[in-house]
Amino acid sequence: MAEILNGIIAQGGTTAVSDPVSANDLADWMDLAPDKSAWHVAEDEGGQILGFQYVEPHPGLPADCCDIATYVRLGETRIGIGSALFRATSAAAGALGYGAIVAVIRSDNAGGLAYYQSRGFEDWKLWDDAPICPRVMKRYAL
Repeated sequence: MAEILNGIIAQGGTTAVSDPVSANDLADWMDLAPDKSAWHVAEDEGGQILGFQYVEPHPGLPADCCDIATYVRLGETRIGIGSALFRATSAAAGALGYGAIVAVIRSDNAGGLAYYQSRGFEDWKLWDDAPICPRVMKRYAL
């Protein structure tokens, strides 16, 4: 998972995460709110991770909302990975008691904006003074 995220960070232009991460960093991240978070991976037939998605609480969101992030291995952004991840993640978010999922997307990330729009997310707020780049916040009611 760290390899996937680090490739995306190195490419630039789609994530607000700016510093490389290690597997330990991701494990620590997962441990921040284990009772209110869900992490899912998509694998190929050989077990290679093609992408991952998670939801977690965020202090800047209402208590009934969780934040979502999606990362797919560079060169593997094909139909099906994001759809499969979102089916699992949205079901988990509902089971965790959330009423909505919020995606915070860089305004210059056309692919990310299109992905969340295609899942049924609706424009919710703008974050014009976000670090790195302004962001669009999209909301999906569960």
